[in-house]
Amino acid sequence: MSTDLALVLGLVVIFFSLPAIISAWSDRRAPRAPMMMILIGGGLIIFAVTQNPGGYSIAQVPDVFFGVIRQLMP
Repeated sequence: MSTDLALVLGLVVIFFSLPAIISAWSDRRAPRAPMMMILIGGGLIIFAVTQNPGGYSIAQVPDVFFGVIRQLMP
């Protein structure tokens, strides 16, 4: 798995876990599954940042995101 793909997957997993956390808290349930999603997404992001030579800057994230989408489109 490339580091760019790991970064994008981590961001997407965290993005989709946020509504689940809000829903769990509003229903007064423990947000167990959404917290696991945040841990997985965070792990993917940490993997991407540590394995990419030079790391990523905040300004590079949109270019990386759209670059991965461009690669996945046929």
